[in-house]
Amino acid sequence: QVQLVESGGGLVQAGGSLRLSCQASGIISRINVMAWYRQAPGKQRELVARITRSGTTNYADSVKGRFTVSRDSAKNTVYLQMTSLKPEDTAVYHCNADEGIREYWGQGTQVTVSS
Repeated sequence: QVQLVESGGGLVQAGGSLRLSCQASGIISRINVMAWYRQAPGKQRELVARITRSGTTNYADSVKGRFTVSRDSAKNTVYLQMTSLKPEDTAVYHCNADEGIREYWGQGTQVTVSS
């Protein structure tokens, strides 16, 4: 079992920055990929960024150049640094841990960007 706890969301003006954190606990040795997803009201959940065990990162086109995913293995924590935020980035952001045969989700953290 893996538990994920997100933090760092909030209200920010357009152009501002936020850093989300996702701390993992439990049996984390089986995790292959950590990712951030988001879901805006009335929209489907979408992948924002992911980082593999080897450190390879991938980003949605809409956030490339603005968001950065990173990790601190010593703290079992994955971060999402968000800059140049836009109102369309407003969503609940969820952390995801993928073991390949099983995946886990955090409870989500709200990010609201005002224009």
